[in-house]
Amino acid sequence: MSAPLPEPLRHVHFVAIAGTGMGALAGLLHGRGIRVTGSDRTLYPPMSDALARWRIPVAIGFEATHVLEPRPDLVVIGNAVRGDNPEARAAIEAGIPYRSFSDALHELAIAGRHSVVVAGTHGKTTTTALLGSLLVRAGRDPSVLVGGVALDFDGPFREGKGAHFVVEGDEYDTAFFDKTPKFWHYHPRTLLLTSVEFDHADIYRDLDHVKQAFRTLVREMPADGVVVAALDDANVCDVLDGAPCRVIGYGVGEGEHGFRALDLAAGPEGTRFRVVRDEAEVATALVPLYGAHNVANALGAIATAVALGVPVAEAAAALAGFRGVRRRQEVRGTARGVTVVDDFAHHPTAVRETIAALRMRHPDRRLVAVLEPRSNTSRRALFQKDFAEALAGADRVVVSIVPHEPIYSATGTVTEYLDAERIATDLGSRGVDAAALAGVGAIVEHVATGAAPGDVVLVMSNGDFGGLCEKLLARLAR
Repeated sequence: MSAPLPEPLRHVHFVAIAGTGMGALAGLLHGRGIRVTGSDRTLYPPMSDALARWRIPVAIGFEATHVLEPRPDLVVIGNAVRGDNPEARAAIEAGIPYRSFSDALHELAIAGRHSVVVAGTHGKTTTTALLGSLLVRAGRDPSVLVGGVALDFDGPFREGKGAHFVVEGDEYDTAFFDKTPKFWHYHPRTLLLTSVEFDHADIYRDLDHVKQAFRTLVREMPADGVVVAALDDANVCDVLDGAPCRVIGYGVGEGEHGFRALDLAAGPEGTRFRVVRDEAEVATALVPLYGAHNVANALGAIATAVALGVPVAEAAAALAGFRGVRRRQEVRGTARGVTVVDDFAHHPTAVRETIAALRMRHPDRRLVAVLEPRSNTSRRALFQKDFAEALAGADRVVVSIVPHEPIYSATGTVTEYLDAERIATDLGSRGVDAAALAGVGAIVEHVATGAAPGDVVLVMSNGDFGGLCEKLLARLAR
């Protein structure tokens, strides 16, 4: 960490402001009346919309002058920033106080509060938004920071006056000058752990390397803390070994672990289920989401709210008012009877569960799945077979062809790329109509030409996918 921060803090500059966490912290500080500026290579929704709404000036491209004229009180450096970034280098060399996003978030917002961290390979964003929503409706007035746009808060954060700060805890590394996982910096007193799988192959060698990060997170918990954990996941159980505090389990279906969600029933309003704790029914719930994974997310939020002192019936009842998160099964529109759904899924497990959720929601409609393998991990051949198996639940599939461009990796040179054509061939052998195509235009034309009224098109990417949803809706409308 660099020099102490001046008091009062008047001007903060964000290098790579368009990341969801960075943008959220920028918005939070802006809301306090602090002057906020930023820069990034490019902007795209939803963060571009939020920054524009807050009227935070953002420069496109990185220049040393952005941190020297005028000189800010603090420079926050995102984890996407490399060591040769001209703004980062200029700030460090000029002696301007600087922080990683994680340290800035803790120092400026979390410190002194009850830190509630939601961590796991999958479900972090939705579960953080769910838990924040429950605590708001229970009158706890929490502060919340989500890695997405939570519709309940009309943005990626809310700043409350209550004791709790609920934050999405990412296992990705912190900054070029700090290679520890981001969630280590939030010092949770309550930890909600949704899942543990191999991901982020650019910084983790294998599954055990990922587990090491989570094990350290758990072992640093205070003795009076609480871990709420999805104990049906063997990897979660593995990283909990030696936990120094109380552990509360949860899961979907019959089981032995603490809170259970039973008798899931999908309907027009969402999914209803019974909440059972230690074999006794304690509540019934309706969450306006679909899929067993989202019921698990909701149950984890209920269990955590109960651990924080909210009566279980009150927590369960509050679920029905949840409005969701942008780009998580978000219906973007309907044209010519075809519904287009946008989702952030990019890991095979998330792809499989999202397809299953749409099946639950629309059991009698044809499901078209469109996937862009965009992340460093998904562009590699690591999940070649897994993606084919995950996509097999759809009726019709399009996979965007991965360009063979260099992929950043701290774990070794990448030589094997995901083969989209092979995925299409594998799916074809299973009887699934599948194609691998290059370019948004070709994908839009292929999907629109083969679409029929009643179809549901699920678009999955952790980027903007070249505006595919909007372009597809426009093409269908013609």
